[in-house]
Amino acid sequence: MTDEGISIDSTTPSIARVYDYLLGGKDNYAVDREIGDVFKRDLPGSVGIAFANRSALTRAVTEIVTTTDVRQFIDLGSGLPTADNVHQVAQRHAPESRVVYVDNDPQVLVYGRALLEQNDRTRVVAADVRNPEDVYQHPDTRELIDFERPVAVMFSAILHHVNDDEDPARIVRYWRDRVPSGSCFFVSHFRSGNNAETREAEKVLQQTFGRGRWRSDEEIEHLLDGLEILDPGIVPAPLWRPEAVDSQWADAGGRELTVWEHLITAGLARKP
Repeated sequence: MTDEGISIDSTTPSIARVYDYLLGGKDNYAVDREIGDVFKRDLPGSVGIAFANRSALTRAVTEIVTTTDVRQFIDLGSGLPTADNVHQVAQRHAPESRVVYVDNDPQVLVYGRALLEQNDRTRVVAADVRNPEDVYQHPDTRELIDFERPVAVMFSAILHHVNDDEDPARIVRYWRDRVPSGSCFFVSHFRSGNNAETREAEKVLQQTFGRGRWRSDEEIEHLLDGLEILDPGIVPAPLWRPEAVDSQWADAGGRELTVWEHLITAGLARKP
């Protein structure tokens, strides 16, 4: 399948398509399902990470658009379209909201552009989040986002795919330095549990994609240096403001979290 010269490789697994498969989507291939089945079969319960992350993202967008004046979103490493995408949640509450999706996966670009064809307040930018200047200077970004006004920068389940030698904190700093006071930063990230589950899941991702880094609470907080981390801080994703649920994904409610749900964390920060 191609779109404007974009070629999709169905023989090599894709992080975005594996994630789509774990969420119950259909935009994946046998090679992606093979990797996804490793998690389903050998690491039972790990699929809960994907659902907990998606739910936290939905709540964060709802929180931003209903409690602040921010109406611009940059979703970095957005992945394949699913239910309750950022623009759908934001525009449900504030129709004037604008969203730029960023990804370098060819299939994300094809499906994303098809989904957003009739929405003039959204764009899909083909860029690598590790090269933030490419995103910032992209004509579609400049057309849609006014950097004189606050922006919500969404790092949903993407920084843990940036290895240490690629300096994920540098990426956050780049955006922190280019958005005005009042801008929001959402981060969800694999959280190290220093247990067998963490080590095995990290091993699968590293062997398959050469990336996938579980980090400690302190390391994740360090990514947000220079920003004000809002209550309740950096916490397991199902515990991040569960009262703000506005999606089809179930949150943890009052039950005890599984070991896997402790391995994905979420937090929202504000630029002073």
